[in-house]
Amino acid sequence: MSDLSRPTGPKIIAIANQKGGVGKTTTTINLAAALAEHGHRILVVDLDPQGNASTGLGIDMENREFTAYELLLEDVDLENVILKTSTENLSIIPATVDLSSADLDLIANEKRSFLLHDALRQTQMDDFRFDYILIDCPPSLNLLTVNAMIAAHSVLVPLQSEFFALEGLSQLMLTIREIRQAGNRNLRIEGVVLTMYDRRNNLSLQVEQDARANLGDVVFKTVIPRNVRVSEAPSFAVPVLAYDSLSKGAEAYRALAAEIIHNNAVKQGEAANG
Repeated sequence: MSDLSRPTGPKIIAIANQKGGVGKTTTTINLAAALAEHGHRILVVDLDPQGNASTGLGIDMENREFTAYELLLEDVDLENVILKTSTENLSIIPATVDLSSADLDLIANEKRSFLLHDALRQTQMDDFRFDYILIDCPPSLNLLTVNAMIAAHSVLVPLQSEFFALEGLSQLMLTIREIRQAGNRNLRIEGVVLTMYDRRNNLSLQVEQDARANLGDVVFKTVIPRNVRVSEAPSFAVPVLAYDSLSKGAEAYRALAAEIIHNNAVKQGEAANG
């Protein structure tokens, strides 16, 4: 049962970019682990039919009896769909390829854009005491991504440090603007994080310069470097913070988590005083 009048609840962040291969799922997994390391209780919602966030957090296919598909389209109990991971304080609602047909299945539902919004605001969700919910969106601007943005308080955008990176961002920003008009007027940009960043590469430096010139403070101070440990960690089904805690990739995601925590504390303080 959904109680939409509750004033409190976890901060919900959709991690989205319609372009694949930008580090979206990698950022979801490792940011979640870094926030959990701070002692926050974290839920990852795997909304990508590829299910890579589920695999990367150690959820075997045979353990995905109930998934994000059932959360959206069936009245499944949260106790059955929320699974603990090997990372302390970190749980996940997994995904399978079943989500690939979700757009077709959602079309017939008159509340099709608000199903995730309502599911994440069930009164039963209070029992889990989550501080943050991170939604790993599919690499497309489809109904699943719309559900994520309607449900979220903010959108975090991973931006690969490559040529044409900013061009694809304009379409995403337009979608966010449309979502504000259509059903979530308080949706804001959590920030843009540069991923796969190589300080030795002039292109990475140029993309960073252009991003900061065009977007200003929307771009996080933290950048995520190209790091072999980050690439290797998913094959061991753990975040890079567990795979190689001292790697540059792990340290970068810790810095990103600290920046998000700080920024939200500042905003909460401003709201309380304003």
